[in-house]
Amino acid sequence: MAQRKRLSASQGSSQSKRHSSSLLSQEEDEDGSFTQPSMSQVQRGLERLTPAQVDQKTAEVVQYILMKDQKKIPVRRADLVRHVVKDYRNIYAEIMKRASTTFEQVFGLKLIEIDPKNHLYILVNNLGEAASTAAPFQCHTNPKMGLLFVILSVIFMKGGVRGGGIREGLIWNTLKKLRVDPGQKHEEFGDVRKLVSDEFVRQKYLEFVRIPHTEPVEYEVRWGPRADMEVSKAKILEFLGQLHEQEPQSWTQQYREAHSAHGSAHGPAPPRSQK
Repeated sequence: MAQRKRLSASQGSSQSKRHSSSLLSQEEDEDGSFTQPSMSQVQRGLERLTPAQVDQKTAEVVQYILMKDQKKIPVRRADLVRHVVKDYRNIYAEIMKRASTTFEQVFGLKLIEIDPKNHLYILVNNLGEAASTAAPFQCHTNPKMGLLFVILSVIFMKGGVRGGGIREGLIWNTLKKLRVDPGQKHEEFGDVRKLVSDEFVRQKYLEFVRIPHTEPVEYEVRWGPRADMEVSKAKILEFLGQLHEQEPQSWTQQYREAHSAHGSAHGPAPPRSQK
């Protein structure tokens, strides 16, 4: 009976991932119809509009991205053009330039394209080195972020460096030890398996990569592009060092990775709590 449940859960997880992949392919086709306007086209477009019209459309774009960011959902260029920019697509570059300036000057945020192929954007804190002294993760008011921190830490410490990952089963076993059973509904997190393999993946904190030639199908879990942008690996090591009463340098490979240009503590700020 338990085996059938595990098989059913595995099949459901696989179907969910295949469905997400199918949707992504469809969305990529939609985005392919949008061509970035040239500078001359942008200039001509601006000449046909009043400054107030451009400012209004910029404000709508800022509001849309902020709304998406509340749920940590990356913004797709195709959705932005279709739902917000609409008839102003010929000045898309100018609108995004002004929106980026607004995020930096008004909100202290930075708009970053984390996936140039699929044109996905996220917001990250833009507080510079001052933020690097913060905890690796602002999770005291957000249990989901705390759970994500545990998962990212396990991947970083056990998955090797430079984008290494770990088998999905190791994640579930680690959570079970913390009394967070992915096979049972959790009072705080709800469906844990869905939270980890669906919500955190959609938010680009995690990636599930299928391992070839495995039956039943197995996945390797890796840091996603949002985690790379927002989470300080050096701060993770400092936190674990305090926890285990060890110097961060004792984890040689991870320490080297955390202080390289790729994983420096002086990179982007820690994630902000979800609302």
